[in-house]
Amino acid sequence: MGETSKILALPYISPGQAQKHVTHNEALRRLDILVQLAVSDDTQAAPPPGPAEGARFIVAAGGSGDWTGQDGKLAVFDNGTWQFLTPAAGWQCFVIARHAMVVHDGADWTAPSTVDFSDIPALGIGTVASGANPLSARLNSALWTARYAADGGDGSLVHRINKEGPTDDAGFVFQTGFETRSLFGLFGSEQFRLTISPNGQDFRDGLVIDPASAIVDQPHLPRFKAITNYDNVLVADTWTKVAINQAEYNDQAAFDPATNSFAAPVGGSYLLGASLTFAEGPHPDAQMSARLVVNGASEIAGTRAHASGPNIDRETSLQIQSIAQLGAGDTVELQAKMKAHPGNVAAQQTAFWGLKIG
Repeated sequence: MGETSKILALPYISPGQAQKHVTHNEALRRLDILVQLAVSDDTQAAPPPGPAEGARFIVAAGGSGDWTGQDGKLAVFDNGTWQFLTPAAGWQCFVIARHAMVVHDGADWTAPSTVDFSDIPALGIGTVASGANPLSARLNSALWTARYAADGGDGSLVHRINKEGPTDDAGFVFQTGFETRSLFGLFGSEQFRLTISPNGQDFRDGLVIDPASAIVDQPHLPRFKAITNYDNVLVADTWTKVAINQAEYNDQAAFDPATNSFAAPVGGSYLLGASLTFAEGPHPDAQMSARLVVNGASEIAGTRAHASGPNIDRETSLQIQSIAQLGAGDTVELQAKMKAHPGNVAAQQTAFWGLKIG
């Protein structure tokens, strides 16, 4: 066994050695210098004036004065003199002046190597990334912010999502318990889509934007248009539901031909209207009135209209229209009546229509 340890060159106490405390204290001194190693600076080539006991530096290239010939060594001011330790490969040191770590590679002090994130196959934050999800994060909040001009940026933040071809997918998927509930983006085409699902299996488009025309389509917006396919006879001076019994289109199946009425599938604002055409009957001077009624009882304000002039068979008509705030399940029907005498409204030319607008 040699006289010093292999790693830190700590002196050993020899058998029968006198004044063992000297050797022991020298070992403690070296440990005090090297354990939790930190230096004041690593850029100085000359010793500072009036150093404090225990001051430590890494001697920069071109050492001078008491540091001449000690480039790269650890300089320690101890007991009024500068002492020097030769670093070995793997020594780590914190440089206080620069708030930086340096590592000795056997030849010189260098900055420690960092992980290169420029081409890593996967990254997991708070979770394990997988082949299906090579970038994965398990978080409760996240922030993306632009680099400001004061920090060398331009103040903007642009997030790009690119796909290879027109029939590929580029978008966002929203899930509950890892079961898909909504998507928006370019899925399977170049149309921008907002899609919703109640169960992760059945999907409906709520919004589709055509890339060529920029026309916005709401394919499942509640809307309908329906007509009566026969002349309705209306009694005199009595409001009567018009038998609108044939739907020309009927999204969400919100219009019921069996009850001749529209039922709001969800609450909101609806634009509703109707057109009635007079059909000559036994009393051509009968005067026609019309209105829209909610739940069979409440007239929608602004929808009552009356034709008071001479009637012309299948030409005299009334048009009514209004916006109504409906609750889910509210029904709307078209009612009409004749003044003083019975009369008819014409088949195919009497219609009721509506759609949700808000």
